[in-house]
Amino acid sequence: MLGITGFAFFLVAVFLLNVTPGPDTAYIVGRSVAQGRGAGIVSALGISAGCVVHTLACAFGLTAILAASATAFTVVKIAGAIYLIYLGVRLIFTKDAPPSDAQASAKSAPKSLRQLFTQGFVTNVLNPKVVLFFVSFFPQFVAADSQHKTLAFLTLGLVFIAMSTVWNSFVAWIAGSVTARFSGKPGVKRWLDRGVGGAFVGLGIKLATSHR
Repeated sequence: MLGITGFAFFLVAVFLLNVTPGPDTAYIVGRSVAQGRGAGIVSALGISAGCVVHTLACAFGLTAILAASATAFTVVKIAGAIYLIYLGVRLIFTKDAPPSDAQASAKSAPKSLRQLFTQGFVTNVLNPKVVLFFVSFFPQFVAADSQHKTLAFLTLGLVFIAMSTVWNSFVAWIAGSVTARFSGKPGVKRWLDRGVGGAFVGLGIKLATSHR
């Protein structure tokens, strides 16, 4: 369908990515704890809006650059697979860190809902790690010879955004109780990071070798 390959694999990878605590999660939890569930949900929506920008840039930018060359598209996919392996290794060997800037910012002075949405949006759009992830991750699930690359990227992006919005909203909803206690257990996060890191390394190896 539309040249999308390994869609089930894509869904699993997105789920694993979402459940791994990161800067976005820290920001949403911090806002939910500081200003209530509504603030956390609005922050989550701002982050999702940022993902819309990345999806559009990925869909039209990569398609425009690579549509004329299947070889170039394959090179991008292999480079992306290597980047996924790198991310996985980083997660496996990650160490407990002090609260992030996003989390510290979330616990600062209360902000209006508009400010919360805007801050979540801008933080996501300007995060170079998010840009790299979109560029490396999405092409792995689009066939190099697909005649509908733009639609394929848009479809994957919409699914990614939908899943992330649901998860982040869920995190915001329970942040005052379960998530707050969970985030206070670095040992749990460490093993979750390692599990997801291992999955990313496996995904990257599978994707890299499948192109040869």
